[in-house]
Amino acid sequence: MSIRDTTMLLGVDTGGTFTDFVLCDGEGLRTHKVLSTPHAPEQAILQGMRDLGLDEGQLTITHGSTVATNAVLEGKGVRTAFITNHGLGDLLAIGRQARRELYELQPLPTPPPVEPALCLETGGRLGADGRVVEALEEAELDRLRGALAALQPEAVAINLLFSFLDDRFERAVEAIVPEGVFVSRSSAILPEYKEYERGITTWLNAWIGPVVERYLLRLSRRLSRGRLVVMQSAGGVIDAPQAARQAVHMLLSGPAGGLQGARLAGAAAGRRRLMSFDMGGTSTDVALMDGELSLTTEGRLAGYPVAIPMVDMHTIGAGGGSIASIDSGGMLRVGPQSAGAAPGPACYGRGGTRPTVTDANLVLGRLRADRFLGGRMTLDETGARAALGGIARQLNLSIEETAAGIVRIANEHMAHALRVISVQRGHDPRDFTLVSFGGAGGLHVCALADALEMTRAMVPVQAGVLSALGMLAAPHGRQLSRTCNGLLEDMTESHIDAQFSDLVARGLEALAREGIARDAIRVERSADLRYLGQSHTLNVPWRGVEATRDAFQELHEQRYGHRLPGAVELVNIRAGLQGPTPAVTLPPWMNRQEATPEWVKLHGLETRARLCERGRLAAHAVIEGPALITEEVATSYIAPGWRGRVDEVGNLLLEKTGA
Repeated sequence: MSIRDTTMLLGVDTGGTFTDFVLCDGEGLRTHKVLSTPHAPEQAILQGMRDLGLDEGQLTITHGSTVATNAVLEGKGVRTAFITNHGLGDLLAIGRQARRELYELQPLPTPPPVEPALCLETGGRLGADGRVVEALEEAELDRLRGALAALQPEAVAINLLFSFLDDRFERAVEAIVPEGVFVSRSSAILPEYKEYERGITTWLNAWIGPVVERYLLRLSRRLSRGRLVVMQSAGGVIDAPQAARQAVHMLLSGPAGGLQGARLAGAAAGRRRLMSFDMGGTSTDVALMDGELSLTTEGRLAGYPVAIPMVDMHTIGAGGGSIASIDSGGMLRVGPQSAGAAPGPACYGRGGTRPTVTDANLVLGRLRADRFLGGRMTLDETGARAALGGIARQLNLSIEETAAGIVRIANEHMAHALRVISVQRGHDPRDFTLVSFGGAGGLHVCALADALEMTRAMVPVQAGVLSALGMLAAPHGRQLSRTCNGLLEDMTESHIDAQFSDLVARGLEALAREGIARDAIRVERSADLRYLGQSHTLNVPWRGVEATRDAFQELHEQRYGHRLPGAVELVNIRAGLQGPTPAVTLPPWMNRQEATPEWVKLHGLETRARLCERGRLAAHAVIEGPALITEEVATSYIAPGWRGRVDEVGNLLLEKTGA
């Protein structure tokens, strides 16, 4: 194990049910879990640090937070005014005029993101060529001052037409916003075309910005002697003071850490092509990686398009805390509602009474009541059975049969999500290794691999806290973009290079404020291209006009089966900047003595299953299914027909051996 300096590194992932910790102290890894405190997430963080006996003065803390995500999902942003050009006040309400339910003849009205009274219109309008169509007069600014004084918003989002070409009007509006009001302007957050997506992203940043800012300020004050950095949705980290102004970049903070952790563990096992699923207490995130993290600018959250770069993943409401119920047609359903951390599943003994996937796994014997969280938390099987009993009676099934049905339905939800990011995009799952992590992932990995006809899977070392582990391996970084629209053949190399140079300079300046040396920063340039007349783009590395055009045509043919003879249009340019990757490596698996096996009975199996602690398995140990592998932060189930092998760093490599 090595780290950049003598400072200890602590990864903290705040989830819906648990808050996870991984400490790298220069000698090894220490892990810990505590129940989350959703009303004040910093309380769980401080509790975990006390449990680990840590002094924040010695720490660099990398934090993945759900504060931004939960604020959006729960609609708990602040009172936000939206300022745009004359005639565009209803821009966010109209959106793309896409119907969520195509064949619903009487769709229920959807409330607009911003109520009309908070939508303000002004001059300062540019044309597509950057020329002034409508000037911004001082009288207009005075009127805006008066409107803001009357409305008393906590935040303001500014989104003027074509501000990515010239931001002077947005800056002028920003200057009249009262001091203390959070401001988000589109030319700083997302200087790209598509006024709706740019507007929504800018509004989201303003709407949740004060919530995130207050949380990070509270946490920073409690950790005043340590250094706090925050995980971003694109897989890099940013210092907390800068993160507070860019809340929209934290929407996939925790999941991005998980993918960094999966990549770290996969590299140690010699596996580059990975399909991952992160199953926590509330949701499951699935993604596909071919060596590097894939980014997208077409992500969505709570129905809103979020056009900033983020890890490309698909999320569903299926987790250990997903609640099982009977629908109006008398059929069993699972999720998307979750028991969360409070009260949690019935078996937690914290007041929960509704049946969950965790309760089902306990009834089936796949979770051991006396070994949860390494024995620090005893599960209540009687409570779990009582919770499942009501549904079992309605279905006229035994409690065990009902539990098995709940697990099968949850598995099918997750298998469908994995097909979305693989089969539906032209990838054969059999060419990949299925990587499971999160507190509940190991219980379902074999079933999901079987559903996708995959023969290789892996439960990484520290799988139950992999997102926190991945945060330790995340570099400081920035993802910057700008619309630079025009036919590629009409543009000169020097013009495009000048645009790239401006983006890179901004990124270098931001990273310099975080103490990252210029010669340690890696820069990657790319461009969004399309054929003239198309609406969607493909992103390819920038290698000059001719080479980039050729790369686009090759990718278009690979993706869609053909290339076109028409002109190629440049839409956006992108610059990804990345500081040095922290030298965090997985330590050798030190246990060399085979554990004495125990044997337990599991529902539905004729033979007994082997039960052993993961920490007592020797390197290169082979475990034939059925087997349960328990550890402090997770449990893994090796199904019949599967074999597990412990590799040199402790990853559990799974291989299909029979039907």
